Amino acid sequence: MSGRKVLVADDDTSIVWVLEKFFEEKNIEVLKTSSGAEASRLLSTPGVALAILDINMPGKNGLAILKEAREAASPVEFIIMTAESTMGNTLEAMKLGAFDYITKPFDLGELEIIVDRAFETIGMKARVTNLAERLKEKLAVETAFVGKSRAVQAVFKTVGKVAGKDVTVLLLGESGTGKELLAKLIHSNSSRAEGPFVAVNTAAVPKDLMESELFGFEKGAFTGAVEGKPGKFELADGGTLFLDEVGDTTPDLQARLLRVIQEKEFYRVGGKTPVRVDVRIIAATNHDLDKAVAENRFREDLLFRLNGMTITLPPLRDRKGDVALLAGHFLERFGVEFGCGRKTLSPKAADSLDAYPWPGNVRELENALRRAVLLSPGLVISPEDLNLPQARHRKESIEEIITARLRPIIEKTDRGTKQELYDFIMPFMERPLLKLVLEKTGGNQVQAAEVLGINRNTLRKKIKDLNIKLGKSR
Repeated sequence: MSGRKVLVADDDTSIVWVLEKFFEEKNIEVLKTSSGAEASRLLSTPGVALAILDINMPGKNGLAILKEAREAASPVEFIIMTAESTMGNTLEAMKLGAFDYITKPFDLGELEIIVDRAFETIGMKARVTNLAERLKEKLAVETAFVGKSRAVQAVFKTVGKVAGKDVTVLLLGESGTGKELLAKLIHSNSSRAEGPFVAVNTAAVPKDLMESELFGFEKGAFTGAVEGKPGKFELADGGTLFLDEVGDTTPDLQARLLRVIQEKEFYRVGGKTPVRVDVRIIAATNHDLDKAVAENRFREDLLFRLNGMTITLPPLRDRKGDVALLAGHFLERFGVEFGCGRKTLSPKAADSLDAYPWPGNVRELENALRRAVLLSPGLVISPEDLNLPQARHRKESIEEIITARLRPIIEKTDRGTKQELYDFIMPFMERPLLKLVLEKTGGNQVQAAEVLGINRNTLRKKIKDLNIKLGKSR
């Protein structure tokens, strides 16, 4: 029960003293007051799990405090005390959600049984809440990493193989490919899923603060350290620590990371006693670490320790078919998030998403769609709403122009019917091509054949078959 706090509120100081000594023997911290108003304020103190309140107190009575707490959905359990054992008070207290009700004078043995049961209930509720949160997080992670392309399915297969093995994992990939999301996916499917997942971006923290960020510090370790503070390694004990942008770490920090991985212990900044931790490390970088090792910018022995298993995330441009899938996922999410209903992409907007190279990968796609959902006036998003940089300047390719013209024809075609579509379409493709080239060469068939890269006799036959009228040669 250590680490929890109990609030005791009673205007009878002798009762408060007895209860304080009772809980001190159980190594439980006690917050005490004789005022109802003060008791109401102390309820919000971090760590308070149980409140033992007298019904009659100055300022505010115990039942009023209990009612306010239940209306505010407070997780604190309540034991109500009174010297007046009336049925009305008992029914009212239990109706308001008190854990139990005792009358004065009470037996400490009886109180101990009630308190033990209360803490069992508190622990069970905490476990259920924790389980629900973990399941919610796991579902959120697993539904957020969307992809059906071969490249992504290969990543999923590797995650399935490595998640249950307690080894370090090195994630490689461009910025915005989803390395932290994949790290969470590995954690949520590992034996450490009940433990914490702690992420730190080593490139975002100033280099002179990184050691205290990772390893914590002792009181007085430096100016301003008025009390000790645990670092990310301690916070991740029993779970997973995700080190993002590990390729940007300094040589000194690399040496300390190597020691933690090898020895599973470290010293806080200013500390003299080693701190032991049980942490699984997942590291990520968008740098070429082999090249960094060759250039003496990264320790080779640390690289060996980090890449127990290496997973490379593909850039979005190599994930054929995933852009539309991700777009649908983001549009549904943002529709709920912004309360505007699910918006859809116009055909041209969908085409522009497919044509864009996405140098910022999934993160850029997510940001583009978030902006479009917020700014688009209607329920259909246009290319202008997406405002993609390249789309503002690029011209349609010949293939895109032809595709746009052919699409309506193909959509009207029945799949199971023989229509000789190829023979029907191809003359319309060849005829304008030959006519334009012949115009360019002034009707000179020898030159036209050379430009087209075909035999002159072949050109003559096509001119006849396609019924192309020739003007006078210049």
